[in-house]
Amino acid sequence: MSTGKRIGFVDLKLENFHANVYLKAVRNELQERGFLVAGCFALDEADGRAWAAKNAVPYFADAAELDRNVDCYAVLAPSNPEVHLDLCRRVLPFGKPTYVDKTFAPDLATARRIFALADRFGVALQTSSALRYTNVQTAVRTAGAEPLRHMVTWGGGRSFDEYAIHPVELAVSCLGPAALSLMRRGTGDQSQLLINFSGDRTAVVNVYTNANTAFAASLTTGKGTTYVPVDGSRMFINMAAAILDLFESRTPNIDRQESLMIRRILDVAGKPAAQRRFVQL
Repeated sequence: MSTGKRIGFVDLKLENFHANVYLKAVRNELQERGFLVAGCFALDEADGRAWAAKNAVPYFADAAELDRNVDCYAVLAPSNPEVHLDLCRRVLPFGKPTYVDKTFAPDLATARRIFALADRFGVALQTSSALRYTNVQTAVRTAGAEPLRHMVTWGGGRSFDEYAIHPVELAVSCLGPAALSLMRRGTGDQSQLLINFSGDRTAVVNVYTNANTAFAASLTTGKGTTYVPVDGSRMFINMAAAILDLFESRTPNIDRQESLMIRRILDVAGKPAAQRRFVQL
């Protein structure tokens, strides 16, 4: 019987950090919310079945079979955004609330196609990096009437393509979707994005890969600058809680325009022209 709280995990390979950490959060820290990971499906069936058996999650051979046993979907594959459109094509026609993991899509055109597909089937859909749900955003909210004028973010990871999403999400989640232009300095392990926002606001996004680079931000208002290291202790629990909010309310809690701007920033950062001058967003 449907409870409205049965989650289906859909992935390329289910043996990954996000599948494990979100399953743990649903079963432990967020247990009182009453949700259950009731089934899963993976494009790599052998990997999916092994993960399902190890974690006592029912495995279903195809999305249609899975759909009969779940009420909402988490499309994962956090390291493989190139498969997100394919996975979404399999589950969005069922019309159920869907979260799509970071990085949402490999490019802006694909991101727009995924949102259009969700609209076609009336699906409440959102996407985000876990870096949207940190003490940095809390610090911005508690600043009250003091508007944020400038922001610097830092992040690391294995590669720019996979991990730049995190410090970019930090910036856009605090400054909003009205980014105007971008310039990139550096294309190796040390890369820096200079971003102009509306209202003479600015951001510097530092992506320092293959090094010990902690997530952090500095926030500048008219009263001064505050450095805020990201507290990672509850970041993924907060992220999982926001996903459950989507499933429960059947209403996205993230501005789609922010998600599209994040993908646009990543696209433009990859253009050679952005290494020479500011490119319009």
